Amino acid sequence: MNEMLFQFIWQYSLYNPVGLQTTNGEAITVIHPGKRHTNAGPDFEEARIKIGDTILVGNVELHIKTSDWNKHHHSSDQKYQNIILHVVYKDDVAKEEGFFEKMELEQHIPDYVIKQYTNLIQTTQPIACARQLTKVNSIVKESWLNRLLAERWEQKLKDWTDTLEQSAGDWRNLLYWRMAANFGFKVNATPFLMLARSLPVNILAKHKESMMQIEALLFGQAGMLDSDFEEAYPNELKKEYQYLKQKYKLQPIAAHLWRFMRMRPPNFPTVRIAQFAGLVHKSLHLFSQIVEKGTAKEVYPLLQVTASAYWTNHYRFDEIQKRAYPKALGADSIDNIIINTIAPVQFLYAHYHGTAANQESALQLLSSVNAESNNIVAIWNEHNWMPENAAQSQALIQLFNNYCSNKRCLECSIGLGIIKSRPIE
Repeated sequence: MNEMLFQFIWQYSLYNPVGLQTTNGEAITVIHPGKRHTNAGPDFEEARIKIGDTILVGNVELHIKTSDWNKHHHSSDQKYQNIILHVVYKDDVAKEEGFFEKMELEQHIPDYVIKQYTNLIQTTQPIACARQLTKVNSIVKESWLNRLLAERWEQKLKDWTDTLEQSAGDWRNLLYWRMAANFGFKVNATPFLMLARSLPVNILAKHKESMMQIEALLFGQAGMLDSDFEEAYPNELKKEYQYLKQKYKLQPIAAHLWRFMRMRPPNFPTVRIAQFAGLVHKSLHLFSQIVEKGTAKEVYPLLQVTASAYWTNHYRFDEIQKRAYPKALGADSIDNIIINTIAPVQFLYAHYHGTAANQESALQLLSSVNAESNNIVAIWNEHNWMPENAAQSQALIQLFNNYCSNKRCLECSIGLGIIKSRPIE
């Protein structure tokens, strides 16, 4: 038993209510346990407790032992003076303290509740409830996934709102920054974002008709044009960049920030920058288009870009590859961009402008994209919980990272259901 579990038991009434009484022998009926209070002060507020013939409304404080009251210095704390009931797991103090009633709950808590909880938190499995997932009601799973997706986007949108404020409310700039970070695909997300921040989108807009100038600006700002090249094309980029750098007083980022090690060549940052240049060249008016698109089928054509001809037989400058093929952005990469940039930007824009229909459209966009394939989703697949689309895979990633990995079973709807369920004997 610990305080978190004890509060959980009280909150969800996971005890036998028959025969509840104060340590003075007065009958107790819990009409309402109260609202959980997570800030400093009593554990539950606005509880309704009937003691004897009197109904009291107020705060309830919980402790594992009665003596914890003094250990936590509540006697001298004004926040704990309006207590109508002190609920303890074990009463280890014979004499009543304070002017409020006290109730011991240990004998009223079923053994299976503690056992179910203990089994969950003591397992070494990455998903504590893996063996019991098949017993969980599908409605519980679906509703919990919907809440997890909203939670995941709430966290993401909070960070993006800060970014939007930094760009003075310029939605096109927000999309440009987040799209650039997405093209880094985690490993190079940070230097890609730094690159975008170092190169204003308005400068790119002035040169959007020239693929060569866009590449010169992006590769130059990435710090990748400082070498002495043998081939003509990178030398052309270098020459063009030197002129544009002076014209716009640009300061490139450090080249050492980019990671190539342990990466497949198609994912090299050079290839991704070239593809990003293709996207900029294709459309700098992407924002106005994506906020109007509701399905993956409509968004896909906007993101189907190919790097310039030089990259057909290159992964890096001055290194000709044996097998030549166009470096087009693949379907999995497009899905990733829709999931991590397009849909969230749509949702945030709709949130700001109060259009519920557009918020729903963003959710539908995510539902029309295939589920992700990664290590976390693979773990869920092993336990026969296979996401049907990207909305569900995003929710499962949130569940694994924020709940399963931290053993937050008491805050999870699935964990709650398992702990509350009485084992079949």
